[in-house]
Amino acid sequence: MHEEKQELIEMFGIHFEHQYNIAPLAARILGFLIIDGCKSGLTFEELVGKLQASKSSISTNLNLLQKMNLIDYFTLSGDRKKYFKAAPLSQRLKNYLTLIDSEKLLIERVIQYREKNISCNQENVNLQNSYAYKEHILKVEELLNNSINKFKEIEIQNQQSK
Repeated sequence: MHEEKQELIEMFGIHFEHQYNIAPLAARILGFLIIDGCKSGLTFEELVGKLQASKSSISTNLNLLQKMNLIDYFTLSGDRKKYFKAAPLSQRLKNYLTLIDSEKLLIERVIQYREKNISCNQENVNLQNSYAYKEHILKVEELLNNSINKFKEIEIQNQQSK
């Protein structure tokens, strides 16, 4: 079981390194929190011990992940420690909506430009491709919003059952 968990954390780490363009340690912290911190969260000290990294490296990467809205922390009454958890999936997926919004603005500008400046058949093909891409982006946005809403419902149900 331990070996399987380590392999899964490593897979998450590689995935998040590429997806978010973050340092390997930050990616593994996120993977570790997804796999091991989902119940009670993990303290700073636990992360230092389990990831075998320096306190400054863990601290720097935790701050980065918080700024990226990929992790959250909470405290317990009477306990001075911070407990870190991966941000809820609905929150992590909202980051994609930011990308979608910028894509929508960009493609709209491209379409406006192409509509005004068509001078040959290839430019008309490019315009048709732009229309198709805009349609694709709008469908992706709709699917993403639907998924986020489903995850929010699940997260609310989980909070109420505690």
